[in-house]
Amino acid sequence: MLSKVAERLYWTARHLERVESTARLVSVYDSLLFDLPNDLDISWYNLVTLNSADDLFAERYKNRDERNVVKFLLADDTNPSSMLSALKMVRENVRTTRDVLPQESWEMVNELYIFANENIQQGINRSARHEFLNKMVKGCQQINGLLMGTMCRDASWQFLRLGRNLERADMMTRLLDAGAAAQIQGEAETHVLISQIVWGNVLRSSSAELSYRRTMRSAVHESDVAEFLLEDPYFPRSLHFCLSSMLSAIKDLPNNAKAKTALQKASKVHFELDESKRLGVEFREYLNQQQLNLNDMHQMFNETWFAIIQRGSE
Repeated sequence: MLSKVAERLYWTARHLERVESTARLVSVYDSLLFDLPNDLDISWYNLVTLNSADDLFAERYKNRDERNVVKFLLADDTNPSSMLSALKMVRENVRTTRDVLPQESWEMVNELYIFANENIQQGINRSARHEFLNKMVKGCQQINGLLMGTMCRDASWQFLRLGRNLERADMMTRLLDAGAAAQIQGEAETHVLISQIVWGNVLRSSSAELSYRRTMRSAVHESDVAEFLLEDPYFPRSLHFCLSSMLSAIKDLPNNAKAKTALQKASKVHFELDESKRLGVEFREYLNQQQLNLNDMHQMFNETWFAIIQRGSE
């Protein structure tokens, strides 16, 4: 497979996952702020920090209010990680790789792209936000379902798996970081209530409530939620599952020795959870290190499989 095609497939999956994750994140955060006690001041701007986009936001907006943050995350074309920017990249990559993707995938991506651009104001305004974002999530799930149900498990599929699971793992670390940050900001006397609300919404953002209850068989508790979303080998959005899926994908790809070693090393890094302690600074430092590890993996994937053309032209 040409390295350029492989790279486009990889980024198709990453950006499609980013569209869905951003829609989920904004929708669930909206619910979280509604559920929290009125005397708690947890800002929408946390979502900008969560996406490591503080400098870019500051260039565009003076006020860190709800409308500006939501517009920045969903619709701002100067933000390469906004939902519309990511969807635009999905559309372009699918358009240029139609010979290796199901024909219907182009039609479905194009329909979702048109719907999103025609109705984006619904996402920015509060009144129809949840309905609009739910449609975006379902649209992404339909596209992923089509790819999963119709593609041969060849190199094309493995690069899609690689991109999807790297993006998913990165978002999981950021969601857990957001949960820990929100809880740290909470008042000590309402700690239990805040914990249940915050971590319940973290589970909801990943559609993990049912799987969590079936696996952990306990009420929502911060350390149990963190353990489940980090370590569960069967839940498809847990960090463990994503790393295992990437490892499985690269086994069928050439020149995989370095990437395989890096993934195996990352899979062995764990955080010692203690039910008697809050998830504080040390937990957030661990998550930050995992984000750096994931970025290193992306760089390694790029050097291993996507930079062949550039090296060949030098």
